[in-house]
Amino acid sequence: MAADAPLHQQQTGAGPLARHLADFLAKRQPPKTFCPSEVARALTADELRDLGCSEWRDAMPGIRQLAWEWREREQGGGVEILQKGVVLGREVGVEDVRGPVRLRRGGG
Repeated sequence: MAADAPLHQQQTGAGPLARHLADFLAKRQPPKTFCPSEVARALTADELRDLGCSEWRDAMPGIRQLAWEWREREQGGGVEILQKGVVLGREVGVEDVRGPVRLRRGGG
């Protein structure tokens, strides 16, 4: 995927959002969690610009969407999404959640 592809096109590919999310998942051993904002803050100024974002907060919807997509992955265990310390069920969509969430590597 080209670096200048729109944010929504980079979400599932090997763009900066995917690379940084994969890095956090690899480094944090369950049951440790991290906030999606940590992934956004890890983006460089060049990566943010290439994503069409003026600041890290602009990348948050894409990171949350990517986490929900990766939650469904069977290989590698995917991602567990927690709110208030409780793992959200697969019936809960990204559009259903308001407020902060935490992420961790799935157990699969």
